[in-house]
Amino acid sequence: MKKYIFLIFSIVTMNANAQENLTPEKLWQIGRVTPIGISKDGKSLIYKVGTPNIQENKIISKFYSVPVGGGNATLLEKIDGLVADKNISPSGKEKLLNNAVKVEKLLGSDLYPELTKTTAQVYDNLDYRHWDTWNDGTHNHVFIETIGSETENVLPAIDIMKNEPYDSPQKPHGGDEDYIWSPDGTKVIYVCKKKAGTAYALSTNTDLYEYDINTQKTRNLTETNLGYDTHPSFSPQGDLTWLQMKRDGYEADKNDIIVRHKGMDINLTASWDGTVDSFLWSKDGKKVYFIAPVGGTKQLFEVNFPGLARIAVRVVQITDGNFDVSGFVGFSGTSVLVTRTSHTMATEVFSYDLTKKSWKQITKVNDEFYSKIAKCTSEKRIVTTTDGKKMVVWVILPPNFDKTKKYPTLLYCQGGPQSALTQYYSFRWNFQLMASQGYIVVAPNRRGMPGHGVKWNEQISGDWGGQVMDDYLAAIDDISKEAYVDKNRLGAVGASYGGYSVFQLAGIHKNRFKTFISHCGIFNTESMYGTTEEVFFTNWDSGGAYWEKDNKIAQKTYNEFNPIKLVNNWNTPIMIIQGGKDYRVPIGQGQEAFQAAQLKGIKSKFLLFPDENHWVLKPQNALVWQGEFFKWLKETL
Repeated sequence: MKKYIFLIFSIVTMNANAQENLTPEKLWQIGRVTPIGISKDGKSLIYKVGTPNIQENKIISKFYSVPVGGGNATLLEKIDGLVADKNISPSGKEKLLNNAVKVEKLLGSDLYPELTKTTAQVYDNLDYRHWDTWNDGTHNHVFIETIGSETENVLPAIDIMKNEPYDSPQKPHGGDEDYIWSPDGTKVIYVCKKKAGTAYALSTNTDLYEYDINTQKTRNLTETNLGYDTHPSFSPQGDLTWLQMKRDGYEADKNDIIVRHKGMDINLTASWDGTVDSFLWSKDGKKVYFIAPVGGTKQLFEVNFPGLARIAVRVVQITDGNFDVSGFVGFSGTSVLVTRTSHTMATEVFSYDLTKKSWKQITKVNDEFYSKIAKCTSEKRIVTTTDGKKMVVWVILPPNFDKTKKYPTLLYCQGGPQSALTQYYSFRWNFQLMASQGYIVVAPNRRGMPGHGVKWNEQISGDWGGQVMDDYLAAIDDISKEAYVDKNRLGAVGASYGGYSVFQLAGIHKNRFKTFISHCGIFNTESMYGTTEEVFFTNWDSGGAYWEKDNKIAQKTYNEFNPIKLVNNWNTPIMIIQGGKDYRVPIGQGQEAFQAAQLKGIKSKFLLFPDENHWVLKPQNALVWQGEFFKWLKETL
């Protein structure tokens, strides 16, 4: 018997030893799954797998098919015609597409065509640059293209936004989700913010527009709503449905599901204390399924559709667990196919049986990879904040965690500032990767995050350096009570608003932290206001302009909550990372912070990516990012 016990112990030990810790190089071997859709015959899931090619510095994609009920995947040479194309008209005779169209003369070569070598750009309004691109006078327009063979006389594509200096799809991240056919194929509905220049930079007021193919007339369907109107869709009964935020200038407002039914707009989620990410109608049109953040995860919900009947609208959460439901694919029988992630699993497609309430994994692109990687544990911890609230904090522990040992610990500061901190899987800010290098990661759902009620979500606006900083410190102080946390080796890291948080904490932390890393963080709220492109964001979150001396909220932002005002307190090593094409948080923010640290004699490093924006997208740059990230931590923590 003892021999058998020893044999079992040896096998377990061998398997444990066969597993390796996740490294940056291994992280960039993971296949990135993107579902294309369910095949027209309903039998297969068609999906794409992108694999990074480090030598070529790009992602190489291949397409696959797998039975919707699970099974072996098949490599596809092409996917043309396998999945229904929502851009094809109901008649099958036309197709929607989008192209960039030159509308405005803004370049020197436009204005002075004889000066062929000029590189001048001429602007008399804001919106002269956005995200990572300067405005060259081109705008995205929706086109209707007639489908025909090469031998037929095909009419030229129709630009339904001809001569308009507006964009659909929306810049910078919009796609073909911004336009759809009406059920009868006589109209096109598209998302557009029909504002230009300074007005564009100050507003979030996108609307749904309807273009009538027969009359060639366009009308605004959501003119009375002043915030975002996005993601148009039609119910099985033909009711226009979309996502709506009410307030102009507030990009993180509560997102609700609106149904236009018999001339009335019905808000299905008005009384629900949360915000919607995405939605999908049930096949019978009696329910809407949606995804939303809740309690530090993203889960699947349903809401009934009463029409005009006097029936109560009821929102029900139908999934739960330490994972994120991140997107919809479609229906198959009694199941809905969705994408799922966790802190230790990149995107895969799962099937959730709505009747049996059970999960089944459909794609298994990275299962073999994960079987060779040492596991990390992600634990949910509840921390009491300084104002007596209960805050969700994710704690990610290293592989083979031993509570009798002491570990260096990182406070992770989330960006946004109103982005959900859930069970997502990032290829840069990867918690499993950080923990696999021997660090405990503490990731608090601090003030400003959705998933804990609208009030919690909104509390950060105008209070960037207030209760939020207390939430961060409450989280790190709470975990520091544990014997396995080395209180002499604490670091704080983050990007965007998280980068701002790092800069602000550097001036108020009272020697808690031994090192800092800030990526594309706001260092000077005044110069940020003067150089960022989406002015509506700084107006809302900062409370207004820095010159508004009688504006108490704004003055607090530009003084007490301005990291540059606290540099005199800096005494801790700091690494500053910046994208050269980041126009949201422009390069001067990182330069100012690095210059201050250097001139104060503080150990500091400036990592610049001239060709990256607010993110780091190129594989080789990403590996440099992670190499320098962990090198800095090794040196300073």
